Amino acid sequence: MKRIVTSFALALLTLQACKQTPGDNAKATTENSAMDIKVSGETETQAKLNPPMVPAAIGNRAAKKVVVHLEATEEEGVLADGVTYKFWTFNSTVPGTFIRIRVGDEVELHLKNASNSVMPHNIDLHAVNGPGGGAEATNVAPGKEAIFNFKALNPGLFVYHCAAAPVPLHIANGMYGLILVEPEGGLPKVDREYYIMQGEFYTKGKTDEKGLQEFDQDKGVDERPTYVVFNGKKNALMGADALEAKVGETVRMFVGNGGPNLVSSFHVIGEIFDRVYVEGGTTINKNIQTTVIPAGGAAMVEFKVEEPGNYILVDHSIFRAFNKGAIGMLKVTGEKNPKIFHKVQ
Repeated sequence: MKRIVTSFALALLTLQACKQTPGDNAKATTENSAMDIKVSGETETQAKLNPPMVPAAIGNRAAKKVVVHLEATEEEGVLADGVTYKFWTFNSTVPGTFIRIRVGDEVELHLKNASNSVMPHNIDLHAVNGPGGGAEATNVAPGKEAIFNFKALNPGLFVYHCAAAPVPLHIANGMYGLILVEPEGGLPKVDREYYIMQGEFYTKGKTDEKGLQEFDQDKGVDERPTYVVFNGKKNALMGADALEAKVGETVRMFVGNGGPNLVSSFHVIGEIFDRVYVEGGTTINKNIQTTVIPAGGAAMVEFKVEEPGNYILVDHSIFRAFNKGAIGMLKVTGEKNPKIFHKVQ
């Protein structure tokens, strides 16, 4: 009888061990090691930079305490030429301020709700391990401030957004942004970095109908956006606001999709992504033409520019680009190289 009980116990232990996949073990190891990282040095207050700019790379600095200040605002702004909209924002921009930290950092996040706001707001950071990604801890009424702490356990590029009720309305009005958690030692060095985030707007009027436009709930429910744009505005990255690079430089783009509904097919016309951090995680695909970014997701793309010219950024669900606004430009200057590209006639 004793032998039977012993055999049963061994079989049960084996079964439990089989439930853990190698991926589970790797994730647990990563999180555990990150939890053990001690912070040191002076506390850093994160700088507020407007998109498409991002804070400087972290490199190999040690983990530290980082303070982030965000303010929820409700303010009228330009959605397209002659078209205005009442945006809800983090730090008065769509997308909100780019947050840059590293694994092991301890973050003290302050969320203030502007005194002239009408709605309560909060923040759900997909980089946070904890209830609601911080949403429950940051529900804040107009004129008030909430503070919570979290430790960055997982490297990657993550979306943050307001998750106050009604959640779709807060996101559809522009309350989203990106937070980058760099791995230990930092990301590989590149020459230029840019911050781009796609989002949809649902207005009562048709695309480009002039004047102040109101949110259209029916279009939102039906997933029929009036505008699909980069960085909160039709043509936000065109003309004088186009991105820039020089021949021979490597460009990294942090690309997010605030949604709230559509999946993005991000593409740069005339370029091939040398490296794509799939869905903003640590898996890298190479030599990619178009990368899919889900609503509430992100990706990092890197490519070296070899030829001068204007390179068009699009959501390759192409009516969104040329009719609804999901279009931008990267202007590359420098010497031409006929070995790479040459018009014969």
